Amino acid sequence: MYRKNIPEQRKEQLINAAREVIGDVGLAGVTISQVANLAGMSSGLVSHYFGDKEAFLDATMRKVLRDLHNAIAECRKNADSSVKAQLFAIIDGNFHPSQTNSLSMRIWLDFWAASMHQPSLSRLQRINDQRLFSNICYQYRRNMPKDKARKAARGLAAMIDGLWLRGSLTRTTFNARKASEIAYDYVESTLSSIS
Repeated sequence: MYRKNIPEQRKEQLINAAREVIGDVGLAGVTISQVANLAGMSSGLVSHYFGDKEAFLDATMRKVLRDLHNAIAECRKNADSSVKAQLFAIIDGNFHPSQTNSLSMRIWLDFWAASMHQPSLSRLQRINDQRLFSNICYQYRRNMPKDKARKAARGLAAMIDGLWLRGSLTRTTFNARKASEIAYDYVESTLSSIS
């Protein structure tokens, strides 16, 4: 049983090392040997577990997306079931410390830039965008007609991404609380417009 976990532990070590290297040199600059050295493993082991560099970076970005999914799920689980509370929880998950620390922000910025040029990363970005829109739209649909819900969901998704992007480009620490409050105001406004 323990021996079966070793490959998964090694993969996790390599992905964590990749995150550090991406944070230092960017997605385009990362090499398998840099990651292997940081993880204390051979380059051959990286190739053995992941194949080529593209597959390895794909696995690393999937981990980043899982972290986001888990942050949102955690926030939603701790919120009541009302539409407003669930929308606030989706906002909070996107501005969760796991998503707004300096390393995560550098990785996300590189991911977004690289997704314009690499088909596998572009596909992951589309999945991520669609998931955010779908989750928001589902909540709005509980209180609104479909067209209004879709419009409100597009606005909130754009606001979350925009606030995150503006915050990531500042030279100061990202103020997640302030960003959340701005997005909350949008939710309040869109929900009050149906009363």
